[in-house]
Amino acid sequence: MISLQVHTHKTADFVTESEINAFQPEITKQFEALKKKTGKGNDFLGWLNLPSAISQDEIQKIENLAKKISDIAEILVVIGIGGSYLGSKAVIDAMSNHFSPLQSKTERRAPLVVFAGQNICADYHADLFEMLAKKEYAVAVISKSGTTTEPALAFRLLKQDLEKRYGKKGASQRIVAVTDSSKGALRELANTEGYETFSIPDDVGGRFSVLTAVGLLPIAVAGFDIGKLIEGARNMQIFSASKPSIDENPVARYAAVRNALYQKGKVIEILAAYHPRLQYVGEWWKQLYGESEGKGGKGIFPASVNLTSDLHSMGQMIQDGMRNIFETVITVQKTKKQIIVPKDEANLDKLNFLAGKSFTEINQMAQKGTLIAHVEGNVPNILIEIPEISELTIGEMIYFFEKACAVSGYILDVNPFDQPGVEAYKTNMYALLGKAGFESLAEEIYRKL
Repeated sequence: MISLQVHTHKTADFVTESEINAFQPEITKQFEALKKKTGKGNDFLGWLNLPSAISQDEIQKIENLAKKISDIAEILVVIGIGGSYLGSKAVIDAMSNHFSPLQSKTERRAPLVVFAGQNICADYHADLFEMLAKKEYAVAVISKSGTTTEPALAFRLLKQDLEKRYGKKGASQRIVAVTDSSKGALRELANTEGYETFSIPDDVGGRFSVLTAVGLLPIAVAGFDIGKLIEGARNMQIFSASKPSIDENPVARYAAVRNALYQKGKVIEILAAYHPRLQYVGEWWKQLYGESEGKGGKGIFPASVNLTSDLHSMGQMIQDGMRNIFETVITVQKTKKQIIVPKDEANLDKLNFLAGKSFTEINQMAQKGTLIAHVEGNVPNILIEIPEISELTIGEMIYFFEKACAVSGYILDVNPFDQPGVEAYKTNMYALLGKAGFESLAEEIYRKL
């Protein structure tokens, strides 16, 4: 069984149940295309059965290496970009103490996981090296090719630093490569230097890779239960595969409703959560849907907000701006901890009416009040409800969003598993930086600048 639920009653003023159910033949068709691997990009469907296919030996290998890293390092630097870091950061942030960077390793009971190579900012990487200067650290470099500019540059710097500190042999004991199984620059280097390695499955794209070693290794190093994460994903895999009914299957319902809203001109979807630790779930979700659907002039634009904080920045736009948006709200039934509002005799802030109430209750009422206001402001709301934030529920949610994304992409008649548009900036950047073979393009670009 699964605990995640999808509620769409707050879209009823915008799309009728009959309009939603009209998608049932298409939903059934695309579920079948995924199952039989007959749709576009079907050579990248390894994620579909991954939760039930991953072996206990692989899980044990990841956990063993996580323990080894924990024994020798205070910090693990994960080098990667896009799907090579967003999934693991989303899960780690969701499960961590909000102030875990300020905690000691003993308090965390695990190394601190930080990230590099997801940008080319000099200040960011200089600050990283200043922080690492007096720390024991290890590196997990994640790249199928080993030649993607941002992570390759970061790895070059960190590899040299580790070799300077510990020598080549010592550095090799602190570097893990998650890469292609047989080819590419990083695989070649790992084989030469003797790094511990994990393979990225050939049939799993980056943004669908969080349940491979790409995501599982950093999550395990951070001290979280990857077995439970996989179990949650497996539960959703089995449940969602049983029957593609819009009435009974949360994946089917979400895919149908968001596409019905899209047909009504709701071209922007805002993922909202009322828990700060879910911020990077929104960032991961944005890549998943943006890179999968945004092709051929099609696709729902994915955005995210953190509430209630963003009600004081984006709230005005959501309430009164262009009416081309809908919200998908992650709602959590219970928190891990409780804070009760105390009574204040002076009551200068006029908040004694909240005395005795918990922050959780107040947050939930803020969510309900916002829901009513936004729906009355012509913003449909889909609710994704989970009982709590845990490895099990986050695993369910990861697989839920992945499968719904694939189905939605097929409904749009695009290939959800490629990203041809990502290459345009790289080509221009290489030309401007003087890479051999790009000279004529560089001249053309400089004329445009």
